[in-house]
Amino acid sequence: MRTMAMPKDANWLGDIFGGWLMSHADIAGAIHAYRRSGGKVVTVAVDDFTFIQPVYIGDVVTFFCEVDRVGRTSMVVAVDIRAERPGSPAGTSIHVASARITYVHVDDERRPREIPAEPA
Repeated sequence: MRTMAMPKDANWLGDIFGGWLMSHADIAGAIHAYRRSGGKVVTVAVDDFTFIQPVYIGDVVTFFCEVDRVGRTSMVVAVDIRAERPGSPAGTSIHVASARITYVHVDDERRPREIPAEPA
């Protein structure tokens, strides 16, 4: 997932709010978990979230996701977050944050549901 940090997402110093970054990481992770499980998922835990570098207005932020662990009804998705700064050479980015988020696969009544052995 990729998005651009905008002025409305920043404090008065021009730094992007951590909650903005966490929200987008959760969305990206949920998309990845949804695809892996083949259905609805809910966030049950943010196991780790580390801010490494600030994100600024105008940065293009990319969220790279990978399933770290799959259990019977839950999975952990690792999210690597990188930012491309305006004026930087094309294709260069810096590591700004990382997260590990746990999702549970649920049915239509939001009860835990088994995750298929193979990706959907």
